[in-house]
Amino acid sequence: MITIPPYLQKGDTIGLLAPAGFMPFEKIHTCIDVLGDWGYSVALGETVHSHSDTYFSSTDEERCADLQRMLDDDHIKAILCVRGGYGVSRIIDKLSFKNFKKSPKWIIGYSDITVLHAHLYRKHKIASLHAPMAAAFNDEGFMSPYVASLRSALTGETSSFRCEPLQLNRTGEAEGNLVGGNLTLLAHLVGTASDLPTKNKILFIEDVGEYLYNIDRMLLQLKRSGKLKKLAGLVVGGFTDVKDTERPFGATAYEIIQDAVKEYDFPVCYNFPVSHTNENYALKNGLPHKLVVDEAGVRLSEIVEK
Repeated sequence: MITIPPYLQKGDTIGLLAPAGFMPFEKIHTCIDVLGDWGYSVALGETVHSHSDTYFSSTDEERCADLQRMLDDDHIKAILCVRGGYGVSRIIDKLSFKNFKKSPKWIIGYSDITVLHAHLYRKHKIASLHAPMAAAFNDEGFMSPYVASLRSALTGETSSFRCEPLQLNRTGEAEGNLVGGNLTLLAHLVGTASDLPTKNKILFIEDVGEYLYNIDRMLLQLKRSGKLKKLAGLVVGGFTDVKDTERPFGATAYEIIQDAVKEYDFPVCYNFPVSHTNENYALKNGLPHKLVVDEAGVRLSEIVEK
């Protein structure tokens, strides 16, 4: 059984913090204002006011303490990570989820926040939101259907998303708990306490800025560790800003993925709107979903258990 944190009500408090990379405070203003317009109060963690001169928003100890305070604060009903980057892996084993398990709340974010999503599912069977972060609200992004999907998810609306068919897709239907996130982090977590279980799951993956050979290497890591063999289905999101070596690798990111799963028979869709771009729907990580891939397109729908 998966624990679903309570959905939010008007007046509830959302905590904002930066558990990994640094983000200038001026890039968070719009997110704060829009959350207020949605009817929520906002509590700011110390890491969003950071004046760090390093890659991280602050030291490991300060980032860990900031997140721990919000995990334990019963007045905070959701935690929105303002950005990812890198850094959650450095603090995940220092966090205590003892109080959080008694009073769970929605953890929101993507990219490096994949570590939190995987850890919550693997260790505690608690659902979370792989969803837009603070930068997605900027430049009128708060009016996009992708940020709107975050608002809908927080209030408990049942999600259902569609995308156009691609020739690469492998048709079929699947049901299972939806899990996943950033490919780099999923490969990085193999063999750790946060290692994501994938058997009979619908796995979603995305990435940004990786070399093609590294995408191939990470998929081989997942394959050799058994993460792809017994999937119910695979949802491939955006692989953006990919790089190649001087001597070309010889395949696109999607062709690399297609080759990695060619021996299996589960449905696979490509170019699903989950990515490091603004096209990034809010997905309820850990909850049951149905995936339909056919000639008409792709449908990924949350299953509400009665």
